[in-house]
Amino acid sequence: MPDFKPPKDAYTLILEAIDLGVYKPGDRLVESELADRFGVSRTPIREALQRLETQSLLTRDGRSLIVASLDHNQLAELYAVRAELEGFAARLAARHATDEEVRLLRAMVEEDRKLMDEPKALSRANRRFHKQIHLASHNRYLVQQLDLVHRSMALLATTSISFEGRGSQTIDEHAAIVEAIAAQDGQGAYEALKTHISTAFLTRLRQDSDSPERYSL
Repeated sequence: MPDFKPPKDAYTLILEAIDLGVYKPGDRLVESELADRFGVSRTPIREALQRLETQSLLTRDGRSLIVASLDHNQLAELYAVRAELEGFAARLAARHATDEEVRLLRAMVEEDRKLMDEPKALSRANRRFHKQIHLASHNRYLVQQLDLVHRSMALLATTSISFEGRGSQTIDEHAAIVEAIAAQDGQGAYEALKTHISTAFLTRLRQDSDSPERYSL
C-alpha cells in the first residue's frame, strides 16, 4: 500500500514556487492568480501571504506584495548564520547519527554524482542532503532554526552549484563531511561543513559580481 501524503497547504505551495524560481525577487504576488494556479480559495492564499510577509519573505510595494530580495549585507549575514548552525548540526550528527543515517548520507553522495550535468536536479539533491544532516543531529530545536534559515534561502533565485566546476566540488565536499560524521569526528565534521558553506558563499559572490543588481542562491 503506497504511503499517504497529505495535500500541501497554500503556504507550502507558494514557498516551493519561490524556492523553485517560479516567483523571483521583485515579482508581484496576486491573490486571485495564486488561487487559480494552485486550485484553492483566496482565504488560505491570503493567510499564507500574511505569514510569508511576517517571515520577511514578502515585502510591500504600495498595496502589492512582492517577493523580497537580499542586499549584500543580508546575504553575508544569512551565510554566516547558516555556516555556524550547519556546522553545529554536523558536529552533533558525528555524535548521534545512526549507522543507517550514515549509510543514507553515503548513498546520497553516490547518487548525486550522477547529476553532475543537471544543476537544477543537483540543487534539489543538495537541499535533501543538508536536510538529512540536520535530522541526523537529533536536535529538534536546531532543526527548527535551520528550517527558518533555509526558508530565507528560497529568496536566492539561482544555485551556486550551476557555477562552472562547482557541482563536482560540492559532491567532494559532501563526501568529506559524511566521512567525518562516520568517523565520529565532531570537530572535523564541523570544520568540513563550515568550509563547504564558506566556499559556496565565495562562489555566490563571484556569480553576483557579474550581475550585482540581484543576489540569489
